[in-house]
Order: sequence, then structure tokens, then C-alpha cells
Amino acid sequence: MNKKMKHISTLTLKNFRSLAFRSLLIAVGCIVFISCKSESVDLSSQVVQMVYTSDLHYGISRTFRGQTAVDASLVNQEMVKQINSLPTVAFPADGGVNAGKVIGAVDYMIITGDITNRQQAPSPSATTTWAQFNTDYLNGITLKNKNNVQPNFLFTCGNHEVSNAIGYYKTMTPAIDNAGMVNIYNYMLKPATPKTASTYNYATDKPNYSKDIAGVHMMFVTMWPDSANRVWMEKDLAAVASTTPVVIFTHDQPDCESKHFTNPNGTHNINSTDKFENMVEERFKDGTTVTPLSTIEQRGLVTFLKAHTNVKAYFHGNDNKNEFYTYKGPDSNISLNVFRVDSPMKGSVTGLDATDGKGDETKLSFQVIAIDPSTKTLTVRECLWNTAGAASKVSWGTNSTISLK
Repeated sequence: MNKKMKHISTLTLKNFRSLAFRSLLIAVGCIVFISCKSESVDLSSQVVQMVYTSDLHYGISRTFRGQTAVDASLVNQEMVKQINSLPTVAFPADGGVNAGKVIGAVDYMIITGDITNRQQAPSPSATTTWAQFNTDYLNGITLKNKNNVQPNFLFTCGNHEVSNAIGYYKTMTPAIDNAGMVNIYNYMLKPATPKTASTYNYATDKPNYSKDIAGVHMMFVTMWPDSANRVWMEKDLAAVASTTPVVIFTHDQPDCESKHFTNPNGTHNINSTDKFENMVEERFKDGTTVTPLSTIEQRGLVTFLKAHTNVKAYFHGNDNKNEFYTYKGPDSNISLNVFRVDSPMKGSVTGLDATDGKGDETKLSFQVIAIDPSTKTLTVRECLWNTAGAASKVSWGTNSTISLK
């Protein structure tokens, strides 16, 4: 197997449809393991295009197109329709990669977690909501890549998948359902023996992986690049030339959420007093409560980034709005291009409801990423998919083009 494919082989629609629904029924759910084969088109010298979204939150509802309490499956189905329309849509004449050209082939579909919602009433279980996602996205995306088959899906987990797998300080029903984590782990890492609900262990089974695409080394990191994950990242980057651009995809923003760290108190467990969620393996070092930011761990991340100056961009979900910004670190001594992606279900810009004063659903968006390996240029475009309701066509919002040199 060549270097390009040393971490992940390419999925094909034929393989997916033939195997994806041979589900293994287990005590807590239905676990899907997908077969795969290598790419037949060399993407190292061609422009590669990707759709990027996050925080689908199957299991909740929102106000949508004049109706209240619209289920996440219906909202996501509408977004999928607009994603499927992309091949006939032209990019804006914005000077970015493939500007003004009809999109055509889409090579990858990236989702950085919170596919399932935390299973607190009235949200259904992870098993139930993963099945909805399976129908709407894995079986519903009709985009074609350069091989004329469904684009490859690339996943990371989110805090809701992890909560469902390891527990939460508030009541969930069932208390544990790791179907989302098991599916993500099996789908992306392709273990010789697929994990099941009884064999999966979040403490040891982090779905970290990387993939070389269009001359870019892409790293998919579990939750956030804390010191534990950086051990894997250092090992992975040891085989990557310092001249190769690196892009990180993960769930949490660069400054992370303090509550996602492991509880520094007592027995370090998840409890309703401390309210730490034990998703990031590193214990919180900046205090005993979840209120301060993780300055110490951020400084560790900044040290890592300074040592790897070929890390050119960072993509994340979690706090649910579309924004292109620069991460400066807690001491304002670094500059990293960051792309935050919107959620179809909630967020401070799109709004789950009108109480935040910003619940403008016409701003619902996903991102389209285009990479030109010949110029080492990456363009990210905000795609507004709900500007005028059910009859709307996608339109373009903000965009950003960065150099990967």
C-alpha cells in the first residue's frame, strides 16, 4: 500500500451498499462496518473538492421554515438535498480555487462530530439517531467523486458521541450507548476485528487517523489535540516531510472547552458537582472548576504548532457558527488559520430558537473546501443552503483563500 493510502483506504458506494446494512445486532445497538478499496484516481495533482459540516444533532428539533419543533432528521434531509445539488452549481468569481467554475465532482464529505445528540429526554438513543444519519447521509448523499462513485466520508467524534459512550453528569436514557463511537471507529480505522458495544473502550480506542489528499497531510483528531493526542500526532508527523502542508480537523475549537477535560478533583470521575465531562484525556490544570479557560493546555498546543510550522489550518465544529478567524493562542504569540463550521440544528448565529436574538435560519450554512495542489492553495467557501426556504438554491456567503506553502 502506498504512502497516500497508508492510513485509510477509499470507500465506494458499491461497497457501502453491499455491506453497510449487514448490521451486527448487539446489546445496545446496531453496529455498521464498512468494506473499502483503494482509490483508482490519483488526486495528488488535481484540484480536490470537499463538503464540510458538523453538529448534525439527530434527536433534537428546531424552528424551521415557519414551523416549530421540526425534527433534526427533516432539517438534515433538507440540507442533504442542497448538498446533492452542488455538482451543477458554479463557484463565485471570488479569485479562489476553481472560481467561477461549475463544481462537478465532490471528492470527500467531512463531518466533525455531534452526529448523534446526547441521549437526554426527549432525545432518542445514539443507536436510533445513528440509524437516521445512516439513512440520510451515508445512503442519501448522491454526490459523485472523480471515480463517479459516492465521495468518501471522513468523520471525527464530538462531545455528544463521547458522552453517550462514557456517561454524563445528567441523566441519560440509556445511561450508556456507544453506537456512535463504535461506528465512527470502525468506519475510519477499519480494524481487522470490528469493535462492538462490549469491546469498545474510549480510553484506548480513540479514532485518530490521517490521510494524504492533494498534497496535504490531513489529521483527524479525537475531540481536541491535547497532550495525549499530541503523542499520536508527533508520531504521525514524524513520517511527514516538513515541507508538506498539514491541516487539522477536530471537534473542539483551539481554545477548547474546559468542561471537556478530565476532572482534576477527587477520584477524577464524572459527577454533577464538578461537571467535568472527561472527554479530553488530559486532566484540567487551570483550576478545580469548569469556568477558566485551559491556558496551560493551550500553551502546550501552541508549542506543538510552533514546532510544526507546516500546520496551515485548523477546522472545527462544536460552537455552532460559521466563522473564518485567526487563532492567536493565550499569549498572542502564534497565528493559525481557523475555520469554524455551522450546525444545521443550533448555534449562536443560526439559532435553535429566537431567544438569543440571532435565530436567523437563512444563515444556515455548510462549507465547500477546494484545494489546488499545483499552487498549494486552499479556498473555503460558506454555502448558504436555506436562504429562501424549500424552493431556495444554494448561495455563497463568506470565503477565505490561504496559501499552503
